[in-house]
Order: sequence, then C-alpha cells, then structure tokens
Amino acid sequence: MVDQALLDKMKSIVDDPSAATLDDIKHLLEFSKQISKENDDIKEELEDMDIVVQMIITDKDAKFWLKAQEGEVDVGEGDVEDPSFTFSASFDTAIGMLTGEIDSTSAYMAGEITVEGNLQDAMAFQELNELVMEAYEDLTE
Repeated sequence: MVDQALLDKMKSIVDDPSAATLDDIKHLLEFSKQISKENDDIKEELEDMDIVVQMIITDKDAKFWLKAQEGEVDVGEGDVEDPSFTFSASFDTAIGMLTGEIDSTSAYMAGEITVEGNLQDAMAFQELNELVMEAYEDLTE
C-alpha cells in the first residue's frame, strides 16, 4: 500500500506544481517505486523493462535516478552507473513531466529537455510515468 503521507504529499505537488521543491522530485520518484509494487498495469509494463534513467535538473544542480529492472522500480539521488539514457531539464519542466502536466515528447521537440542515450528507453520511461500518474488518479478519485 502506498504510504498515506506520501499520497498526501503527491496531492499537494499535483495540485500546485509551482510550489514544489527539489525534495518533491524525490517524493514523485518514491511514489513511482511504491505504486509499482501494487498496480497490475505497472507490474505488467515492468515485466520486460530494463532501463536506468539519469535525471539532471539543470537549474538546481541536482541529479536523480530511476531503475526499472527485473519487474521492480528503484530510485535515488545522485549519479547512477551506466544509464540507458540521461535527460536534462529545468526544475519546472522536470516537475511538469513527472506530474503529467508536461508531455515529454512535446518538451523534447521544443528543446525544453535534452536526451542522451537510448530514445526507446526514454519513451518507455514516459509510458511508465503515464501509468504511474493514472494510478495516482485512481487512488485520489
């Protein structure tokens, strides 16, 4: 079960992304980790996934990572070894992408994010994030 305090934090981030802090990226990623253990659609998506994402928040000098491997999600702060791809974005763009307010593909095409590495894995990460946000919506209806 997703931790209630984390779910409450998610609500505040999604309701007002402009008030988000750098710690809220950790909360969004932790929610991805927790919900992936209980949502069947996410579990199914993770079965064949093997991606390691390095996230660089360009205007906050911060780095985060997410691994989706062997049917599980793990997250952390800092550098990760051998990322499948690295995306770099401003804080506002990263929060928007992680909350589903900003479409990753549109942001990429507009030059708001840069992606280095495997673009197919980047698209798989976007799909995973969309499923996470759908699961969030289901929990908060």
